[in-house]
Amino acid sequence: MLDFNFSEWAVVALVALVVIGPKDLPKAMRVLGYWVGRARGVARQFRAGFDEMIREAELAEMEKKWKEENERIMRLHPPTPPDVIDHAPAVADGGGEAAPVMVEKPAVAPAPEETPADAAASGEKPAS
Repeated sequence: MLDFNFSEWAVVALVALVVIGPKDLPKAMRVLGYWVGRARGVARQFRAGFDEMIREAELAEMEKKWKEENERIMRLHPPTPPDVIDHAPAVADGGGEAAPVMVEKPAVAPAPEETPADAAASGEKPAS
């Protein structure tokens, strides 16, 4: 790209000083800085737009791959209708959802017996 070393910049500065003159050189540098800033802004905006287009293309490609993978999975494992499943609840006549069905039986443990020491700690009289 543009590769300037110190001696080349020194020659450009010397030519600018001779051609523009020391009186108008600060104004010329301000104008040059303004236009360089504008050019950088345009380049930044172009790059951001280009990056956005690339991101959108990648997103569309990913969505296409996800859709293909989803279709492949659905072909391999088709959904089972609820009326075929043993534990599926029947839909109520009103068209609403049926009550949930418990599949596993819960394990119920007996409550621990209270000892006289526990009763004394809680402030109750022990049962006789």
